[in-house]
Amino acid sequence: MNETYQSQAWREQMKLKMDFNNMMTDFVGKSGISKEEISAYAQKCENAKEAMAAKRKNGKMDWRDLPYNQNNVAEDILSYVNEMKNEIDAFVVLGIGGSALGPMAVQQAVNHPYYNELPREKRGGYPKLYIADNVDPEKLVYLFDIVDIKKCLFNVISKSGSTSETMSQFMIIKEKLEGEVGKEEAAKHIVCTTDAVNGNLIKIAREENYKTFIIPSGVGGRFSELTPVGLLPAAFCGVDIKALLAGAAFMDELCQNGDIFKNPAYMYALLHYIGINKGRNISVVMPYADSLKYISDWYAQLWAESLGKKVDLDGKIVNVGQTPVKALGVTDQHSQVQLYAEGPQDKIVVFMGVEKYKETITIPEIYGDIKSLGFLGGVTHNRLIQVEQMATEYALLVSCKMNMTITLPEVNEFTIGQTLYLFEVATGFAGELLNINAFDQPGVEEGKNATYAFFGRPGYEEKKKELDLRPQKKNEYII
Repeated sequence: MNETYQSQAWREQMKLKMDFNNMMTDFVGKSGISKEEISAYAQKCENAKEAMAAKRKNGKMDWRDLPYNQNNVAEDILSYVNEMKNEIDAFVVLGIGGSALGPMAVQQAVNHPYYNELPREKRGGYPKLYIADNVDPEKLVYLFDIVDIKKCLFNVISKSGSTSETMSQFMIIKEKLEGEVGKEEAAKHIVCTTDAVNGNLIKIAREENYKTFIIPSGVGGRFSELTPVGLLPAAFCGVDIKALLAGAAFMDELCQNGDIFKNPAYMYALLHYIGINKGRNISVVMPYADSLKYISDWYAQLWAESLGKKVDLDGKIVNVGQTPVKALGVTDQHSQVQLYAEGPQDKIVVFMGVEKYKETITIPEIYGDIKSLGFLGGVTHNRLIQVEQMATEYALLVSCKMNMTITLPEVNEFTIGQTLYLFEVATGFAGELLNINAFDQPGVEEGKNATYAFFGRPGYEEKKKELDLRPQKKNEYII
């Protein structure tokens, strides 16, 4: 991108647009939201803004500052990539949750959709990328069938160093590497992304002399894509990580606006909050571009893990949250849109569109004598996908179903940086409106603790006793 993103005129051209007309009563009638309803939440929004500002100032929202404080880190990453990229054939991420979903989303967005299948020269000389994000025993074994472990660099991502899934993969690969190339050489094939002080992984990295990048202590996993968690894998795939950070910084400027009608993240959060109060308990994100497909997956974790909470900040049991659903246009017009158009009034559909695609392809002018095909002749797929998006929006509009559209002028590092940051700020603001802690995940911790107890991990004896007392399943309910 050659730092074009530093031009203010270009930045304005690359600004995301958020169209929420079809959320409003003007367009979807009584099932929508009126301007008066938005105004009625003015004080609540002011309180949420103040809470967001206070948390940022007091270091309780450190992810807000990543667009500005990761530039030196980015330089270190780029230096390391230049040193290592010609030494390896594949960069393998060992991570789960945000440590996998973020890198996957950015890679798919920016690079060729068949990136790994391209000859190396068409990948700009960068290695292939693989993401091992599960402990399905087949997946890791089969990875070894397609990569030469001696030509891989394994990126172990765990802030605590106790993530069972990631650390178990690391343990398997460490033993395998050392068996093939010896302990000293194996250390050159492992790079760790973890906390600077706390946890097992930083201690292991120091003992084993592994190259290490640091996750800022105040940044949680699902908000970590703009740290080395996401920047390192992106850089190893040739993604312009400085442009990614610049896009996020640009969105941060937009999110400073005190007028909620000019603040995309705050408005996104408020519309969803009002929607939740109206029974819209499902948030569908439906991009009309394969490049944005995994943005939906990344969003699903961000929205679900942040907002799905049992208790509020006052200790009251509220069981709030909105279920995120991922869809892909136009693919899921043929699998899900029937439900969205004619099913229950329980969803907000967020379309994601693209003004300018990276490629253009035209449908040949053949079969002109067949009415159902002839009209397509001479039309580009670019136009077809955009029209199908508009048609789906219209189908929901006439069904009086809430929907909105986020449009990227084009998909590049700068606009993806904006997109990630927009959703992150919206999530934080929604948490304030719901009066919950959007930055913990006690429900996830319960499952982790149960896993530790099942395996007899020291310190989890009481949890093991609790598990042993759980109701025994009845055979009559098993067919």
